Amino acid sequence: MRFPLKLNADLTKYIISNKVKKIEKFPLVLMLEPTHLCNLACSGCGRIREYADTIQQMMSLEECLRSVDECPAPVVTITGGEPFLYSHIYELIPAVLNRGKHVYLCTNGLLLEKALENIKVHPNFYLNVHMDGLEETHDRILERKGTFKIAIEGIKKAKAMGFRVCTNTTIFKDTDLVEIEMLFSLLTDLGVDGILVAPGFDYEAVGENLFLQRREIEKKFEEVYRMSKRFRFWSTPMYLRFLKGEKKLDCTPWGNPTRNPLGWKAPCYLITDTHYPTFREMMEKTDWDKYGVGKDPRCAQCMMHCGFEPTVVSEIGKSWKDILEMAIWNMS
Repeated sequence: MRFPLKLNADLTKYIISNKVKKIEKFPLVLMLEPTHLCNLACSGCGRIREYADTIQQMMSLEECLRSVDECPAPVVTITGGEPFLYSHIYELIPAVLNRGKHVYLCTNGLLLEKALENIKVHPNFYLNVHMDGLEETHDRILERKGTFKIAIEGIKKAKAMGFRVCTNTTIFKDTDLVEIEMLFSLLTDLGVDGILVAPGFDYEAVGENLFLQRREIEKKFEEVYRMSKRFRFWSTPMYLRFLKGEKKLDCTPWGNPTRNPLGWKAPCYLITDTHYPTFREMMEKTDWDKYGVGKDPRCAQCMMHCGFEPTVVSEIGKSWKDILEMAIWNMS
């Protein structure tokens, strides 16, 4: 992802430190899910189905902060579920920021306007609002009328108050890319700081014909890549070139480790084989060589950013073309 200058500096320092120490596997972003509770039941969401039996459980504030301390990643994404349903969310955000972390809070936007009254603007804090299309499409995917308008009003208020706001858009099989371009134009007019985009992951638990196969992803993302030249994408150009089939990347499943009420989720944000009680156990006991395209059938169609954007970090430096492209992209 594209990051502000301070975070770029912090990430660079962190990465160099790990390289000097010859640490091969290290996390970049902690995916913190303090609750899986949600106020929606979206068609493409695997979380509410996978964790149906434990959806009422929440991590304590102490567990959340201990997890942040366990995992050295400089970035913490607070996600879920809907994180604004977490009972300690307004204590959690400043506590993580006070630890020197950079925080991205992922929300569907339904509770955003009211929540803004309880959050302070901070240079290391970003709101990430999920937007899957214009009004009719967005409301259909989220399976509730009015969700688009509510999210847009939340974005407007957040920008007026001085918050940094990015959006996240999932591309499905039936996604109309002309509509997506119109959405990105609207979000740009609203002053959104950045746009993230990725193909949906084919969750076994969802069981609906929503998701793209690898060749379909490559075809769709040829057009999305073109859009990235027009709009302020935070998805890296190397990742987008991978999505359109131009570049080969292997998955880095440990790059975005996930902590939720059941423990440290392994092997990755998308696939669950087990949960470990500590970050260290998850890193040491997971057989990372078992996973990836051609190894585990569940990975066959996956091209999600949580697995492949971390790979971009390790790939930079291997090609002068990549170095130049990333430098131009960061300065543009």
